[in-house]
Amino acid sequence: MMTLTPTHTKLASYVGYLTQAITINFAPLLFVTFQREYGLTLAQIGSIIAVGFLVQFSADAMAAKFGSRLPPRATVITAHLCAVIGLCSMALLPDLLPSPYLGLMIANALATLGGGLIEVEISPIVEACPTGGKRAAMSLLHSFYSWGFAGTVLLSTLFFTLFGVSQWRILACLMAIVPAIGALAFCFVPIYTLEADEAEANTPFSTLLRSGAFWLFLLLMFCAGAAEQIMGQWTSGFAETGLGVSKTLGDLLGPCAFAILMGTARILYAAVSRRLSLHRYMTVCALLCTLTYLIAALSPLPVISLIGCAACGYTIAVLWPGTYSLSAARMPHGGVRMFAMLALAGDLGGIVGPFIASSIATRFNDDLRPAFLFSVIFPLTISVSLILFYRKHKKINRNRT
Repeated sequence: MMTLTPTHTKLASYVGYLTQAITINFAPLLFVTFQREYGLTLAQIGSIIAVGFLVQFSADAMAAKFGSRLPPRATVITAHLCAVIGLCSMALLPDLLPSPYLGLMIANALATLGGGLIEVEISPIVEACPTGGKRAAMSLLHSFYSWGFAGTVLLSTLFFTLFGVSQWRILACLMAIVPAIGALAFCFVPIYTLEADEAEANTPFSTLLRSGAFWLFLLLMFCAGAAEQIMGQWTSGFAETGLGVSKTLGDLLGPCAFAILMGTARILYAAVSRRLSLHRYMTVCALLCTLTYLIAALSPLPVISLIGCAACGYTIAVLWPGTYSLSAARMPHGGVRMFAMLALAGDLGGIVGPFIASSIATRFNDDLRPAFLFSVIFPLTISVSLILFYRKHKKINRNRT
């Protein structure tokens, strides 16, 4: 009988992040189809999105509240099963219930619940694996979200080209195979927990809240989530409106290229992380991300702006997983509760950032360039915060010696 190792745990975790990417990015590809088939309004589509985010927030908050009291194996298996049920329900419930709108809302809520629990539970499991190269492992783990994002767009585009958008229900059920594999894998792979969780003594909220470093990491996660989701969500629309290309080509040139470059950057960082200072690397990447936003906003040529959008995926890649690694190294007893709070901050940024960007674009007649220009504030805040914090930290260490 084969002995399962931490390597198998990491492989199962990669499937978990593929699942998270599917639960977040599959339904939005079908919003126009939902409007056409079920007669939904934009307001109803918006409420489906809002409820999904509310459920994801609730999952993060629940993990932050109960911390180590949640059994990790049972929780992560439940998360994958929620994703399976949610994706299959998306294909079935709208036609079974009297209200297709209600069916889609329930299905999307179940799927996003699974994705939210996966985000909270799997990162600390991988961080706790008894292997070296923690930063590389975290970056590689998050690269699978990028590949899942790109794969969802590519496979959906290919499927719809071959079989037509009308067959989307079949594709939704096929997508559910991925979380089903993840649920099965986590029934058997070894589960590792952080030191604080093993002692059932996670750092109390009061201790975390008194830490300036903790507030810094929350700010970094908020800004990373905002910068990532603004570009990830709006590049397709920019490709269509700025270049006048079709929806299919817009998806390929926009979010798909963004996701591929983001995944590539995370894999490359995982390969060289031992030779780099993480906070310096993050600072440089945040500055380069600021530059890509400026290119997208200010270039007179739409093609150059689109290149800036895609390049943003490369520069933004390390900021989210890097913040996890920095926080785990500086506050090793934070436990699942700390990871949950960080995920909550990142998700909040992922909601607030795109909302502000869309509001700005609306004020300028749906022109995304002013929105991209404003969004420079997020990566710039990350770079300035890291520079100031680590200068202060270095000065304190010199005074102690």
